[in-house]
Amino acid sequence: MSDALSAYFEALERLAKGKCIRVASGTKISNDAVALEAGRSKGSIKKSRAIFADLIVAIRAAAERAAKERNPDKERLQQSKVAAKQLQEQLDAALAREASLVFENYELKKRLVALEGGNVLPLRPRQ
Repeated sequence: MSDALSAYFEALERLAKGKCIRVASGTKISNDAVALEAGRSKGSIKKSRAIFADLIVAIRAAAERAAKERNPDKERLQQSKVAAKQLQEQLDAALAREASLVFENYELKKRLVALEGGNVLPLRPRQ
């Protein structure tokens, strides 16, 4: 394997591990990112050159692995959204129960006063 090709493979390993030297950490793995990390120009890895065939296959495989590793974040986000929606529904149900109980309490107090002959104070002052 030539020195240039081994530099590309080393750059691919650094990108896959997230220990980049020349590009930003967390950069999406692609032919251009590997070339830049190897210290070469963007676009130097060409599909038309037979020497890069194995490298391109390795880059695609690494990119797919990286994409699968990022999916748990999306899955966690989706689970959090579902949990938030359930909590909102529970909150709405609890508020509805509380409002119903306040109304029932008011009605019972009104009945009690009617039986005892006293005055009932309204929940809201009349304007």
